[in-house]
Amino acid sequence: MDRPDFQSLAVVEVDAVKPDRQGFTLSGQGLDRAEYMLDLQFEMPLDPHTRTVLGELLSHSELTISRRTSAPSLAPTRNRALRRQNP
Repeated sequence: MDRPDFQSLAVVEVDAVKPDRQGFTLSGQGLDRAEYMLDLQFEMPLDPHTRTVLGELLSHSELTISRRTSAPSLAPTRNRALRRQNP
């Protein structure tokens, strides 16, 4: 999945899917052998059949986590906020 403005951070094979009240928690090991966890929340209720089907689909998935490479740095904003808190 090559996108010009995005850099791949991790590719994760999903090993476990745990349903929770509004969604799922997916966990698995990345190609870098690190453990990853992703919480997926829906803004609508899921009926039992939909939850079962989604859980089965997600348990056979692979995640690619990417971030925008040209994102502006938030460091100056954070530093200003910290200075206001700690004069």
